[in-house]
Amino acid sequence: MKKSATNMHAAHRRELLLERLRTDGRLVAKDLARELGVSEDSVRRDLRDLAAAGLVQRVYGGALPASPAVGGYAARQEVSVPGKARVARVAAGLVTPGSTVILDGGTTALAVARALPADLRATVVTHSPTVAAALAEHPGVEVYVLGGRLFKHSVVACGAAAVEAAAGVTADLFLLGVTGVHHEAGLTTGDADEAAMKRALAARAAETYVLGSAEKIGAASAFAVLPLDAVAGVITDADPGGGACRALARAGIRLLPA
Repeated sequence: MKKSATNMHAAHRRELLLERLRTDGRLVAKDLARELGVSEDSVRRDLRDLAAAGLVQRVYGGALPASPAVGGYAARQEVSVPGKARVARVAAGLVTPGSTVILDGGTTALAVARALPADLRATVVTHSPTVAAALAEHPGVEVYVLGGRLFKHSVVACGAAAVEAAAGVTADLFLLGVTGVHHEAGLTTGDADEAAMKRALAARAAETYVLGSAEKIGAASAFAVLPLDAVAGVITDADPGGGACRALARAGIRLLPA
């Protein structure tokens, strides 16, 4: 009976942690242990359990909200569809005639490809076969596809060959997809190789804008892509009055409303 009561207490404590995370946007293990009257080890165990369930992203000293955008490609196609479409329309407006644009992979980037004007004349470089296929419908768009090992989770090319191919590109604009945009953790994604590929692409563009639909704002994933000050802005449909957007604005990040 005592063990059952302890388990219930731990379960209740994890619920409290999730509620606090929704309110504050960050959990600090040391502070929570003192507030709840338990050991830091107990709080860390709770955070490990929550991370294993995909509910938080552990960081040094505590945890941040986990991004819901780290599921498989098919599942992500059903997440925040209207929000991604709004972000895509604003992003498409940044593509000027005659420019060269690097378009990332992922479901929001695919929405951008579909949002480009049918009469646009531009050059698009992508490491995403799905984005390239969508652009086949645009007769005035020259499409260059970077090859490499297919990372099936996001349906993009990654690895050494893809990074080497990216080194030969010079672009005006990079439209970057990530799974997390957080004022402390920066821009993150769920795979190390994919993060490296995104950095390689960003290094080849004069400006980088982030495709940040609302579910990614204030969230974090395991692997850093870039610091926030490395990009020109974040395109998002998130509530500008929400805590996550206010924190980004205080950090000096330009937010483009969608």
